[in-house]
Amino acid sequence: MKLIHLSDLHLGKRLYGFSLMEDQRYILEQILKIVEKEKPDGVILAGDLYDKSIPPAEAVRLFDWFLTRLSDLNQTVAVISGNHDSAERLAFGADLMSSSKVYVSPVYDGEIKKVVLTDQYGQADLWLLPFMKPVTVRQALKDEKIEGYENAVKTVIGRMEIDTERRNILVAHQFVTGASLCESEEINVGGLDQISTKVFDDFDYVALGHIHSPQAAGRDTVRYCGTPLKYSFSEAGQTKSVTVAELFEKGRIKIRTIPLSPLREMRKIRGTYMELMSPAFYQKGNREDYVHVTLTDEEDIPDGLQKLRVVYPNLMQLVYDNLRTQKEQELYVEDEPEQKSEKELFEDFYQKQNNQEMAEEQRKYVEELLERLLE
Repeated sequence: MKLIHLSDLHLGKRLYGFSLMEDQRYILEQILKIVEKEKPDGVILAGDLYDKSIPPAEAVRLFDWFLTRLSDLNQTVAVISGNHDSAERLAFGADLMSSSKVYVSPVYDGEIKKVVLTDQYGQADLWLLPFMKPVTVRQALKDEKIEGYENAVKTVIGRMEIDTERRNILVAHQFVTGASLCESEEINVGGLDQISTKVFDDFDYVALGHIHSPQAAGRDTVRYCGTPLKYSFSEAGQTKSVTVAELFEKGRIKIRTIPLSPLREMRKIRGTYMELMSPAFYQKGNREDYVHVTLTDEEDIPDGLQKLRVVYPNLMQLVYDNLRTQKEQELYVEDEPEQKSEKELFEDFYQKQNNQEMAEEQRKYVEELLERLLE
C-alpha cells in the first residue's frame, strides 16, 4: 500500500507582505504530477491546509481545485484539520465528499474517523486524528480528567478500537518531543504542547503535520513530511519534498522522499550595498527569488530597501551587520556629568549608538546644524 504524505500547505499565507498564492499553486501542480506518476493508494493531508482559520477566498478556491484534481486522479484522500485550520469549516460537506473518496476529519465529538483501505496484503485502518487541544477533549469527554496535551492525545487514542493485528496508520497534527523546529512554526511557550512518541506505539506509520522540516520523530515510521514550500528564512538551506510511505505485510514499511522544486527559491545574501548591486553578484542567482539581505556597510543606505528592490524585486527583509549592530552599548547618564558642548554631547551619543566615532564630514554637518538651531 503506497501512501503520499503531505501537510502544512498553509494556503493563503503572506510572508513579509508578499502573497505566496502563485508559488503555492505551482507546487501543488508539481505534487499532482508526482501523484499521477506514483499512482498511490491514497494521499494524506496532515493539517494546516490553510494559514488562517478564516482563509481568503482565493485560498479556498485553490484547495477546492487541488482536491478536485486528486479526485479526478481517482485518489483516496485523507484530510485532517491542523492548529491553523477551523475544524468546523474544514469539515463542511465532509459526508458529501466521502462519496468521492475524500475523507475529512470531523469536529472531535469523542469518536475518531476511520477509513479502511485494502491491498494485496489485506486491510489497513487509516485513522484521522485532528489537532487536539486539552480543552477540546474535555468538552467531548466530560467523564475523563484531561491534563495537558499528551494526556489528551493519549486518552483519545486509548478510546479507539485499534486492531493491532492489522496495519494501522494514524494521521495527526501535534508536536512530538524532540522534533527540530523552524522559525515559522507556532509552538506553545515552554513546550507544553509536546507529546511523547510512545503515545503512537500501536501504529505502524504515523503521518504527522505541524513541524515544517521533514524528519523522523523518535522512530523512522513516525514522520513529519514538512511543508512543500519554505515559509521562513531559517528553512533557506532545506530541500522540500513529498514523503512516500509503502506498507507491505505487517511490520515492513519502506519510506522515501521525492524532492520538490519551487517557483522561487528563498535565499540569504550578504555584502556591502555596492557588492550586492553589481551584475557580477546578482547574476549568480535568480533575481526573482525571495531574498533576505544583510548589508555590511557601516552607514545605513538611505532608502536602501527600495533601491535594492530594483535588482531584487522580491526582497523580503533587510538587516545590517556592522559595528553598530554587533555590539550594543549601554547608554547611561554620569552621576557628575562634565560640562560639554552640544556638539560634544552629540558625538558621545553617536559613538555609543554606533560603536564608532563620527566621520569628519558628519562633524561638519552637525556643527552647521547646531549653529542654525542656536541662531
